[in-house]
Amino acid sequence: MSAMTTIVSRLKRPWTKRGRRPEKEASYEVASQWQLMWWKFRKHKLAVFSSIVLLLLYLIAAFCEFLSPNLPDARFTEYKNSPPQKIHFVDPETGFQLRPFVYGMSEKVDPQTFRRTFTEDPEKKYPIYFFVKGEPYKMWGFIPMNIHLFGLEDPKNALILMGTDQLGHDLFSRILYGARISLSFGLLGIVLTLILGLLLGGISGYLGGVTDTIIQRAIDLLICIPTIPLWMALSAALPKDWSALKIYFGLIIIFSIIGWTGLARVVRGKMLSLREEDFTMAARLAGASDLRIIRKHLLPSFASYIIVNVTLSIPGTILGETALSFLGIGLQPPVVSWGVLLQDSQSLETLAHHPWLLWPAAFIILTVLMFNFLGDGLRDAADPYK
Repeated sequence: MSAMTTIVSRLKRPWTKRGRRPEKEASYEVASQWQLMWWKFRKHKLAVFSSIVLLLLYLIAAFCEFLSPNLPDARFTEYKNSPPQKIHFVDPETGFQLRPFVYGMSEKVDPQTFRRTFTEDPEKKYPIYFFVKGEPYKMWGFIPMNIHLFGLEDPKNALILMGTDQLGHDLFSRILYGARISLSFGLLGIVLTLILGLLLGGISGYLGGVTDTIIQRAIDLLICIPTIPLWMALSAALPKDWSALKIYFGLIIIFSIIGWTGLARVVRGKMLSLREEDFTMAARLAGASDLRIIRKHLLPSFASYIIVNVTLSIPGTILGETALSFLGIGLQPPVVSWGVLLQDSQSLETLAHHPWLLWPAAFIILTVLMFNFLGDGLRDAADPYK
C-alpha cells in the first residue's frame, strides 16, 4: 500500500529539470502560432544578437544629429585626409585619468614625394566631454538643438575618430548621417516591394487562368533582364534637375518595380495550395469578396514566410543603393549615404594611403550580416513544429 501511495504522489509532482513541467506543456498546447515562433526564435542566439545590433543601428540613424560630434558638412581644412585620432586615458605627465582625451595633429610634408602625413602633437591636449554645446542643428529637421552627446569643448577643434576625407569632412559624423539614408532606403524600398508582391502574387495564385499567365510572363520578363544593368538604365533615366529627395524616392520606386518578382512567386505558390482549403471555401460561400479572402484569410495563414522573405530582401536593397551611389548614378553629394561616402575609395592609390576611407564598407557588411542572421532565425522560427 505504501509503494502504491509513493507512485501516485510522484505522478502528481511537477516534472524535474530534466523534463518539461505539466503547466509548461499545457502552455505549448494552447499557445498561438506567434507565441510558438517567438519561443523558438529566442533559442536562436545569433538571431537575437543580430536583432539587438540592428536595433542599435536604427537608433543611431534616428538620432544621428545628437550622436555625431560634428556636422556632416563641417570642414577641417587643416586636417584633409587625416588619419583617425586615438583616444587616450593615460597622460605621460599626470598618468591615468578617467576623462578621455585626444591630441592635436601636426602636419608634415615629405619634400621628395610631397606626401602629407600627420602625427600627434602632445602639446595640444583636448579632453572629450559629454553633452557638450556644439554647432547648432535641427533634430529630425525641425527641432533646433546644439547639444551633442560628446565632443570637444571648443567645436573649432577637430575630433576625428575615423579620419577625414579629401575635403576635411569628419568621416565618423558622415557615417552616422549616412546610416539614416542607407538604412531607411532598405525599409522604404521593401514596403513598396511588399505591396506589389503581395497584391500581384495573391491575385495571380488565387484567380489563376489568363490573369495568372499574364502576371507570370511579366515576372519572367523582369527576371531574365540582368538586375544591375537594369538598375543603371532606369537610374540614368531620372531627370538630372530633380532634387535629392525626388531622386531618393525615384530610386526606391525603381528598386521596388524590379524586386517584387521573387515575393510574388512565393505568394503565388502559397495561394495555389490554400485556395482550395475548407476555410477558403467557407469564406467564399459566406459571400466574402475575392480581395477580402486574400487579405483576411489567405495572406495571414503564411505571414511568417512573408516576414522571412522581407527580412532577407532588405539587405539586397541596401546593397543596390550602395552600388549605384558608388558608381555615381545613384544618390549624389551633398546627400550623405554609405554608398556616396564610398565614392572616395574608388582609387586604389587613394586606398593605399588613406585606408580609413573604407569605414563605410565595414558598416555595410555589418548591416547585411545582421539581416542575414536575423533572417535565418526567423526562417527557423517560421516552422515552430520542427
